[in-house]
Amino acid sequence: MYLGRIVAIGMTPAGKAAAMYRVSSRSFPNREAVLNGNQVSILPRAGFEGDLRKNPYISYNCIRLAGEWAVATNGSQTDPIVEKLAMGYPARDAITLPLLAMDYEKDSLDTPRIVAVVSRNRPLGYLGIVRKDAVLAREFELHPGEVRYLSTYEKNRPCDDQVTTGFDGVCATCAANFIMDGGIFAEFTNPVTSAAAVAGDEGFELAVRVI
Repeated sequence: MYLGRIVAIGMTPAGKAAAMYRVSSRSFPNREAVLNGNQVSILPRAGFEGDLRKNPYISYNCIRLAGEWAVATNGSQTDPIVEKLAMGYPARDAITLPLLAMDYEKDSLDTPRIVAVVSRNRPLGYLGIVRKDAVLAREFELHPGEVRYLSTYEKNRPCDDQVTTGFDGVCATCAANFIMDGGIFAEFTNPVTSAAAVAGDEGFELAVRVI
């Protein structure tokens, strides 16, 4: 099944929150997740920079941090969400206000904007989406070994049945691998690259995976 881009929230067996992001793409597969300090960006691979002239939405910061929060998204909404969290907005408002302001992507597929946010201090995560026909955001309690997900296509609403178990990772690299081919994610086609943030005692660890 092709879901397009995927965001996910979960918790390691040791009780550490994780935010994950995966690029799945049929049209623009020549991209990679690049780690730079405390953020991860999605960029065209060397030699494919010209793809940006075809679609300006394919390059963006996909993971950033804001205090106790880690944010993962499929577009430029990452930055205003992080800014609002840093200003002290409640997580629900920090997610929905930028989604409402920016709306879905005005490409040929009306691609939704999706968001995953987790707290380092509390067992809480959020999934949000703005589609052409809806804006949805929901808070979830995180449980060890469990991952909840949301995608641009097909699985495009935050709900109770979009969940997979068996997440046994202990690090950000483990989480980035899991959303690529672990659990139910192995069933979803056209993986390109992924990234993850996993909470630690003093902050978040970030990692990427490129295939």
